[in-house]
Amino acid sequence: MQENGILTQAHHERRKRQQWMVGSIGVLATLGMAAAIAIATPGKNTTPVLETIVQDLALDQAQIVSMEGASFLREERIQRGDTLGTLLVRLGIQDHRATQFLRTNPSARTIHRQLAPNKTVVAETSVQGELRRLVFPLNGGDTALIVERRGETFAASEQALRFEKRILVKSAEIRHSLFGATDASDIPDSVATQLADIFAGDIDFHRDLRKGDRFSVVYEMNYLRGQATRTGRILAAEFINNGKILQAFYFEHEGRGGYYGADGKSLKKAFLRAPLEFTRISSGFGMRTHPILLDRRPHKGIDYAAPTGTKVRAVGDGVVEFVGKRGGYGNLVILRHHGPYSTAYGHLNGFASGLKKGSRVSQGDTIGFVGATGWATGPHLHYEFRVNHQQVNPLSVTLPTAPPLSTAQMPHFRTLVHHLMPQIELVRQTRLAASN
Repeated sequence: MQENGILTQAHHERRKRQQWMVGSIGVLATLGMAAAIAIATPGKNTTPVLETIVQDLALDQAQIVSMEGASFLREERIQRGDTLGTLLVRLGIQDHRATQFLRTNPSARTIHRQLAPNKTVVAETSVQGELRRLVFPLNGGDTALIVERRGETFAASEQALRFEKRILVKSAEIRHSLFGATDASDIPDSVATQLADIFAGDIDFHRDLRKGDRFSVVYEMNYLRGQATRTGRILAAEFINNGKILQAFYFEHEGRGGYYGADGKSLKKAFLRAPLEFTRISSGFGMRTHPILLDRRPHKGIDYAAPTGTKVRAVGDGVVEFVGKRGGYGNLVILRHHGPYSTAYGHLNGFASGLKKGSRVSQGDTIGFVGATGWATGPHLHYEFRVNHQQVNPLSVTLPTAPPLSTAQMPHFRTLVHHLMPQIELVRQTRLAASN
């Protein structure tokens, strides 16, 4: 009786499995799948065999989408050596009428004269390559030549570009150099240059940078058709150099602007720290072996190595006291500034056009070009900063600053700082958290 009960139960279980498999076949059929399943009734020493046969089902025929009337938009950056023909090929323009118009129309011929590398040109074409619209940025950056199809002909006009200004906040850490840090954080070179100019009175970017220095910057970026095209002004910045925190905020009043610390003191100095931008110093201030005379003697100045022809700028407002040749200095310019200060620029390859004794110059004006005249073994600028006609170390002297903001200007300035400071603090904390 017990054996019969077990057999009955086994038979019942087999029926349940068969019912489950039949139900599964029904579900598969419902899902649009065709399958044939053969079941062998298990005997005493047999193993169930399951065989699946898959049948391909017919799909609905794909519908071809018509491209009639569709437009294609393509951007290409002008490369060195490009001609109008090579540019049109890369833009996918296969339009004889358009090519003829661009070659002969007086307004469109501006493109031939302004095929400058790195300009981005945009073309809208049909499927067949017919030109519908061409946007070519003109020199100056604010306008573009627009060529548009009008029936069987074309029209060219100059139109203002519609830029979208956005505010970006980024930070970086110095590993090797300022430009290396900005490259790693995708910060444009022009922002790096501005940053160096803003803090040039407090940081010598040739010698004072340390591994681990950090900076944060808030700056404007202009976008055209969703792409970043050119940088604007730095609005705020913070630089932590060797543990010292420096901050700068751009403040404009009555059409004149400048950078100030959070306390309202101007960051602008009466003199630039260096007469060249981003050059390596070939010899520091102090004792050195003269490269030609080969004896130990004081080197009363700073040598800046730079290619021949590099522009030399006046470090401050002044009057030309001397311009010409003088002994080991070679071609020399001496500027007299206010008070006891004067500066000298030696080994020049040549002088700025029209520069003569008595000429007035402003800070940043070009006064000459790097050379190797006089006692020089290679192209460099010899620069001296003098107080009462005595040479002093230009990298260590305390330079006078511009006047601070007035009491009347401070409330507006504090409001500006209150708005920008949280952005600086946020990006600084974010970078610290990421580094940890």
